[in-house]
Amino acid sequence: MSRSVLAVYPGTFDPMTLGHSDVIRRAAQLFDRVIVGVAAAHHKKTMFTLDERIGMMREVMHDQPNVVVESFSGLLRDFVVGRGAKVVIRGLRAVTDFDYEFQLAGMNRSLMPDVETVFLTPSTSYQFISSTLVREIAILGGEAEKFVDPMVAKRLQEKIRSLGRS
Repeated sequence: MSRSVLAVYPGTFDPMTLGHSDVIRRAAQLFDRVIVGVAAAHHKKTMFTLDERIGMMREVMHDQPNVVVESFSGLLRDFVVGRGAKVVIRGLRAVTDFDYEFQLAGMNRSLMPDVETVFLTPSTSYQFISSTLVREIAILGGEAEKFVDPMVAKRLQEKIRSLGRS
């Protein structure tokens, strides 16, 4: 019996880092289909709009035929169950991520008992990268290009200029 497994990798991706793309590529090798769920992030003040984040994600992941990028708002549970996914992918960079992700996985199991959370770690060269640090480095005039796709780096520079921060 062959069974197709759909996974969802949720996040705000503000901006998408090399760590994010590494986790997505790893997930794409493990699962038949991966939906990258770009969160509207009503609870966060994002640098990039939802449409900008989706556009960057689609452009970077265009070479992954089994990866689809969609937006969502509200509960992750509604998005995952509504798509028929059986797996939620979460990236772990360091031990400091684990406490929060462990709590989140427990809450998600309570809300979605038929869905498993799978933790993936990025390559060691990307484990220290976070979107928050990338934004801060870019805003302060540092070399954020080391941590994001070249197209994302260009959009980051354009965004900072448009906000009058450099």
